[in-house]
Amino acid sequence: MGKVISVTNQKGGVGKTTTAVNLIAWLGMKGKKTLLIDIDPQGNSTSGLGVNKRGISCSTYDLLIGKARAEEVLVHTAFQNVDLLPSNISLAAAEIEIVELEDRARRLKNALAPLKDRYDYILIDCPPSLGLITINALTASDTLLVPIQCEYYALEGLTQLMSTVRQVKRLYNAHIELEGVLLTMYDGRLNLTMQVVAEVKKYFPQKVYRTTIPRNVRLSEAPSFGQPILYFDRSSKGSQAYEELAEEILQKNR
Repeated sequence: MGKVISVTNQKGGVGKTTTAVNLIAWLGMKGKKTLLIDIDPQGNSTSGLGVNKRGISCSTYDLLIGKARAEEVLVHTAFQNVDLLPSNISLAAAEIEIVELEDRARRLKNALAPLKDRYDYILIDCPPSLGLITINALTASDTLLVPIQCEYYALEGLTQLMSTVRQVKRLYNAHIELEGVLLTMYDGRLNLTMQVVAEVKKYFPQKVYRTTIPRNVRLSEAPSFGQPILYFDRSSKGSQAYEELAEEILQKNR
């Protein structure tokens, strides 16, 4: 049975998609069978794995509204052990449409059930909001991984996120836990970074990963080539950091 991890933070620009794409690639390289589910209407994870958003006939939109089965949406990527349930802009309408549907918070969980046994790890790249699509992701997940940018407003909104998680736990998914907190855009030379790290560790004791993700030009360039950093520039600092994160997660879940 695959472990389902939501990569989520309602604040945009914190490295959710970068983390989802690069972590899944390294888990695949380590021999784990993996699936990435893109439920962000921007579809950045989809293009980050080299899949043309405009060229797909079925997306996670069709999955959520019940127009297609997971098997019909599934795409095998060019990367080792990495499959994808892709997204495109049509998903933007799903938030409104799901409201009318039966079992609206469990649409993703139910749709995913036939695929779960095929994978070791299933990552969900969530939109930067706490709407019904994100609630679907949390309801379908075993844990959540929260990327936090090492900047002044890092903890802003986290109270709201954890409040939503508690609500999901109470209403839809009693078993969801925090997988870990990942510090991104890390620069150890800055006092501000160290202050944010101390604050985050105080807020989430024992849950902050040892691995931090540095600011890295090659990491920023990789998506425009439709490749995870591991395939774009394996020796870069960004690639090494995501390999360390993959190792840390594998050790923790052994």
